[in-house]
Amino acid sequence: MTLRLAFMGTPEFSVPLLAELIAEGHDIAAVYTQPSRPKGRGLAEEPSPVAKLATAHGLEVRTPATLRNEEAQRDFAALRLDAAVVAAYGLILPKQVLDAPRLGCFNLHASLLPRWRGAAPIQRAVMAGDDETGVMVMRMEEGLDTGPVLLAERISIGRRTAGELTNELSRLGALLMARALAELENGVVVEQKQPAEGVTYAKKIAKEEARIDWTKSASEIDCLIRGLSPWPGAWTETNGERLKILFAEPYPHLPGETGEPGEILDEDLTIACGDGAVRLVRLQRAGKSAMSAVELLRGFSLPPGSRLGIVP
Repeated sequence: MTLRLAFMGTPEFSVPLLAELIAEGHDIAAVYTQPSRPKGRGLAEEPSPVAKLATAHGLEVRTPATLRNEEAQRDFAALRLDAAVVAAYGLILPKQVLDAPRLGCFNLHASLLPRWRGAAPIQRAVMAGDDETGVMVMRMEEGLDTGPVLLAERISIGRRTAGELTNELSRLGALLMARALAELENGVVVEQKQPAEGVTYAKKIAKEEARIDWTKSASEIDCLIRGLSPWPGAWTETNGERLKILFAEPYPHLPGETGEPGEILDEDLTIACGDGAVRLVRLQRAGKSAMSAVELLRGFSLPPGSRLGIVP
């Protein structure tokens, strides 16, 4: 069944959902996204991934700096929507916006609510060593990710990076939202209130968090690396420059290890941690493309016995 919708999203995570709504034939009255940002060495302004897809399909794109003023709220209400679909938009929706669509506003959130409400749920789940994560369709309220859940999909995290999980959850979420909208319009959806227990908040990633502390355990460092891969990338210092670590293999219980934290133990880039060690698999030098450890060592000296994380 066709619904009149506004779509509100910005990054690549949001693109599969917008594509799915277009494919479903919904009447998308307007697409709200963040304004173009300077990007690249020339700092030319580039539209968001959502704006690019919307423009390619001839949809109206709106980029208000805020939705808190009367003009923006009046323009939104004038769309006379059945519902608004939100996925990683980046602006807070005030009550006047939340109340405008006939059926309400619905957010696609990439966590198992109430765990990891907030800005960086996928990264925080991996960094914390969670066994699983997921994606949920939630009715939006004025509180931060507090609304009742319509549908959910759970997946195992395993050894995947935040980037890999983001791609999978965005695809699963697109199908989940399409199903939720159909059930909502047909009056068969069941909304479940979030439990009061188990609430955690996924605050934005701070720059200082990305620096690897080699005194931590191999397991903790592995979670940090995967949680920040590919962006912003966990990093360490070596040879006077920063080196991003995008993937590593942890060895929590290497017998006979005597290396100091951050010490390179062998020619395979196995690095001593406070407990255990990690073998570096995929890395990135400043201004360079990501590469394997073998490729890095062809032109970059990291001999056994030297230490990472030491500022010269």
